[in-house]
Amino acid sequence: MAEYIYQQGNWPHFTWDDLAIQAIFGEVRLLQGKIQGRMLALGFPSKEESILQSLTLDVLKSSEIEGEILNYDQVRSSIAIRLGLEAGGLKSVDRNVEGIVDMVLDATQQYTKDLTNERLFGWHAALFPTGHSGMYPIEVAKYRTGIMQVVSGAIGHERVHFQAISPADLPAEMAQFIAWFNQPNGLDPVLKAAIAHFWFIIIHPFDDGNGRIARALTDLLLARSENSPDRFYSMSSQIMAEKKYYYAILQQVQYSPGDITAWLVWFLTCMKHALLAAEQQLDAVLWKVDFWKKHDQVALNHRQRLMLTKLMHDFQGKLQSSKWAKMAHCSHDTALRDINDLLAKGILRQEMGGGRNTTYELIPY
Repeated sequence: MAEYIYQQGNWPHFTWDDLAIQAIFGEVRLLQGKIQGRMLALGFPSKEESILQSLTLDVLKSSEIEGEILNYDQVRSSIAIRLGLEAGGLKSVDRNVEGIVDMVLDATQQYTKDLTNERLFGWHAALFPTGHSGMYPIEVAKYRTGIMQVVSGAIGHERVHFQAISPADLPAEMAQFIAWFNQPNGLDPVLKAAIAHFWFIIIHPFDDGNGRIARALTDLLLARSENSPDRFYSMSSQIMAEKKYYYAILQQVQYSPGDITAWLVWFLTCMKHALLAAEQQLDAVLWKVDFWKKHDQVALNHRQRLMLTKLMHDFQGKLQSSKWAKMAHCSHDTALRDINDLLAKGILRQEMGGGRNTTYELIPY
């Protein structure tokens, strides 16, 4: 008796309810176009900063979903150097950081290239440069030859949540998947990205790294949907935020007889949330652009420019004169002169309260 979706007689001919996804699909496509249009209005420095931030988040969060925490500065530096966005960077970057950056950039920057076994094997080798996943040796740059199960529970009381496709069937399964992936089969690329993600996870062709590769395939197809390598939102970041539901919907639909409507609705809703988050970030970027345009002719010293920039980039806590002095490497008296000058110029204002605990904030406009 068939238990998993891949054991059904119609596998992998997925079905879904067009009416159930129509509204959310339309919202996603509208948001994509809207944000792409706004991105065109950005100056080059602001645009490259937005792209760099989105790619950095994508790499960090795709790894974090799997429980691997990467160094933010290493990831950002590695991406920036590869895209030619910064001349300098960190001198030393971990191999595991380099590997996932290589994969994500190959997927997004080379989105028009066909998917092949060799390309997938290259991604897998980049993810596991030592041939180990943590402490354990794994088969690298080849499809797994062993049974893969998702199991929980104590020894002797294990519960199997999912058993992937038999290794003997992987060559044929992957050949079918890759052929479908490369063919212009009339599917909208956004829907194709959702289906590819689910399909690849169900096949689970590698010993490890399947989730990260599935998300890279998603990014590749989403780049095709926009006909652009420029990433201005991060699906991996949003999936991380909805991680509990991500795994729950995958587990639910893996038992489906072939209908993946629930998965498509979840994926499109997640993508909508990612786009809305990107729109908020874009608002912040445009506000910074407008801020510097407005104050372009205002005389500011290097400490003031430094601190204003920091205030616009997720400044931690409240701004006080003592914190200004510490961060700007100046005396307390100099910090007060800098702050009072910005108060007089209408750039900063004093928050409620006073005395030794006086705090300041940027004036919104």
